[in-house]
Amino acid sequence: MPRRARVFRKTKETEIKLELNLDGSGKQQISTSIPFLDHMLSLFATHGFFDLIVQAKGDTVVDFHHTVEDVGICLGGALRQALGGKEGIRRYGSAFVPMDESLASVHVDLSGRPCLVYHLPLRRRKIGDFDTELVEEFLQAIVNNAAITLHAQVAYGNNGHHMVESLFKAFGRALQQAVSRDKGVRGVLSTKGRL
Repeated sequence: MPRRARVFRKTKETEIKLELNLDGSGKQQISTSIPFLDHMLSLFATHGFFDLIVQAKGDTVVDFHHTVEDVGICLGGALRQALGGKEGIRRYGSAFVPMDESLASVHVDLSGRPCLVYHLPLRRRKIGDFDTELVEEFLQAIVNNAAITLHAQVAYGNNGHHMVESLFKAFGRALQQAVSRDKGVRGVLSTKGRL
């Protein structure tokens, strides 16, 4: 069965349409009106081999917070929906990704329990006009709505763009590993019998 999902979210602050295909090839159409977020989502999709369509409008004249968080909410919801009962998946995924002087590591457990452990020692509060604190808000929204455990950290780096970029690439790679099917897994990979 295809592992795809469509999510639509409309509030007084944002309107988002998102489509996710876990068994894709990295195709993407992304337009959030936040160029840095578009770039990071593109990296995530490319390195995770996910097909991703995102069309988002938001009150970016206020700031980027609502749009970034709501895209995370939609992506998390789509991930949860696309995984269905999680039968036959590996469940865990890990990736280390270097980006020049930066090194990121991301570890995922599709556990059914939302937990984010986040460490990104950025020196700058902004990358261009993007507030760097929104990276954590975005990941927390995914974690809460997908009900996954996510450990995301950058061990070291100097350039803020490189640090965040390596993190999104690592997230894509780790998540692809976790959602991959494994012929050795019967049902779900849990002694409880469900995730």
